Amino acid sequence: MYSHMMVGSNDIARSKKFYDATFTAIGGQPGIEDDKGRLIYMYNGGLFLVTKPIDGQPATPGNGMTIGIAMETEEQANAWHAAGVANGGKAIEDPPGVRDGGTMTLYLAYLRDPDGNKLCALKRM
Repeated sequence: MYSHMMVGSNDIARSKKFYDATFTAIGGQPGIEDDKGRLIYMYNGGLFLVTKPIDGQPATPGNGMTIGIAMETEEQANAWHAAGVANGGKAIEDPPGVRDGGTMTLYLAYLRDPDGNKLCALKRM
């Protein structure tokens, strides 16, 4: 359904430190920076990009938005979460763990990136 996800950043170098750590913690590669200064992460068949807003205005997190990143194991979700916290992210919601969603059981770990974007590591149980 999706071709890519993109978030805004006010500090690309700070974002690169955070996202390089979280993607490499789950087996991905560090991001590459294109000629427009955008960071590009390729992982598990998807693209995740980080950019300064093209309208010149400050980047702000989307209200009500969460970007979910699929995990293969609970340990992978924990490594992603720990790498994010250690590299400028903020743990939010409940601590990483199992949640009963009524129709499915999930392992979830939530972070805000350094610009405030809400991210979730998700492992379907």
